[in-house]
Amino acid sequence: MSRMKKAGGGDDANDIDLTPMLDVVFIMLIFFIVTASFVKEQGLNPNVPPPNPNPPDENAPKNILVRISSDNQIWFLEKDGERRIDSRAIRSVIERARAENPKASLIIQTSPKADTGTYVIVADAAKQANVTPVLMQKDD
Repeated sequence: MSRMKKAGGGDDANDIDLTPMLDVVFIMLIFFIVTASFVKEQGLNPNVPPPNPNPPDENAPKNILVRISSDNQIWFLEKDGERRIDSRAIRSVIERARAENPKASLIIQTSPKADTGTYVIVADAAKQANVTPVLMQKDD
């Protein structure tokens, strides 16, 4: 009989109690969830006005238009068409256009595929020229 008790009692002794290990795993999980920092990335989120289907009055002051194409080229709209501008010359072009028409607003028209850095370069040049730009997103 004693042999039977030893053989029967041996099965219980070979089982591993997993409760403490699960406790440790859950405590570690709670620790990592609580200590993890969930940071919302801040991006450039300008206020884009909705498109206006009504054309402006003919006597209204003409605006200064700078267009950023999808390949990050900067274009300046003039009376006789568009011309490409180097990023280093934007400020002087904006200052000249503003001197010719002081009531004009600066409109920056960007392609959705253009880099944000190009927009920032144009907006910084406008602020250095004491002009507040308005952003319009162009549909490609």
